[in-house]
Amino acid sequence: MGKKAKLDISESSSELKKLLLKQKTIKGEKRIKCLLEIKSSRFVTRQDLADYLLVHIRTLERWLSDYRHGGVAQMLSDKPKNKQSKIITPAIHKGLEQRVNDPHNPFLGYWDAQNWVKQEYDVDVKYQRIREYLKQHFKTKLKTPRKSHYKKDEEAEKAFLKTP
Repeated sequence: MGKKAKLDISESSSELKKLLLKQKTIKGEKRIKCLLEIKSSRFVTRQDLADYLLVHIRTLERWLSDYRHGGVAQMLSDKPKNKQSKIITPAIHKGLEQRVNDPHNPFLGYWDAQNWVKQEYDVDVKYQRIREYLKQHFKTKLKTPRKSHYKKDEEAEKAFLKTP
């Protein structure tokens, strides 16, 4: 038999219902519904409650742990998860940094960075991963030249450039 869905919830049901109406995201709604259902003792086990909310039991346990440690405010906060990349090691990061900031030998595109990492470090990094990594850590972006208009008159452009 699973763990009982018991938890001492300090907020009243009416407070939780008001808080539920204020939620702007589905994540927040599910978290408040979780507290409401535990308060009403509708479900016997936490697994039943997790199935009802369509979340994994571990997710539910994490929510309840956050609630125990910091109340509703911590349970509703979506803190960013700053985990270090397992694919891009500090050595690869340093090499990318040097190459990105090198004015004489820049990357021609994210595909070039991907190929360079494969050649230099023998690590296969997917295109989207290297693109996101370079954008996040080095604020890179693709620079694309503007295309000339198909009706542009070449002679008029030359005459314009010659006039002082």
